[in-house]
Amino acid sequence: MSEPLGLRERKKTQTRRAIRRAAFELFTVQGFAATTVEQIAEAAQVSPRTFYRYFNVKEAVLISQDHSPLIVAAFRAAPRHLTPIAAYEYAAAQVFGGLSDDDRHDDLVGQRLLYQIPEAHGLIYVEFIKLIELITDALQDRFDEPTDIAERRVLAGAMVGVIFGAAHNNPLPEKAVPQALAVLDAKLSP
Repeated sequence: MSEPLGLRERKKTQTRRAIRRAAFELFTVQGFAATTVEQIAEAAQVSPRTFYRYFNVKEAVLISQDHSPLIVAAFRAAPRHLTPIAAYEYAAAQVFGGLSDDDRHDDLVGQRLLYQIPEAHGLIYVEFIKLIELITDALQDRFDEPTDIAERRVLAGAMVGVIFGAAHNNPLPEKAVPQALAVLDAKLSP
């Protein structure tokens, strides 16, 4: 008999959280470079194989849950009267406003470590490039008339560039990002 989907998802969330918290503690105590996946797995009471089912590399532990697909889905569903930039602000507020206290805490710790650990800086770049691509695709749904991919990519790149600038060394910049996006929106609006 299979277990209910809700229970399975809760177990996955608990395992992911246990792995991340064990990693955060070990990184803080002995440093990122000196911490092995095997040590993280042991501290989280899982196997290294289980670790790799949740995270493809050690550095990935630092990335919060991938909020980008959720934000982009909310972006696509945002009220049509909003500009693309205001729609992104709306979407981010929807997603981040719905985080549990535990998720918010873990995301904050992971983001702080992400900016402190030089070996992980490449992940930041990868995440922002992925976000540009997701927004580029989603922008097609935000305009009434067709737009070419280059135009959408430029707008997505500008949005993500503003987000990157506001978020740099500022974990969960809940006030800085909307303020920065508002500046961009004001400068782009006729």
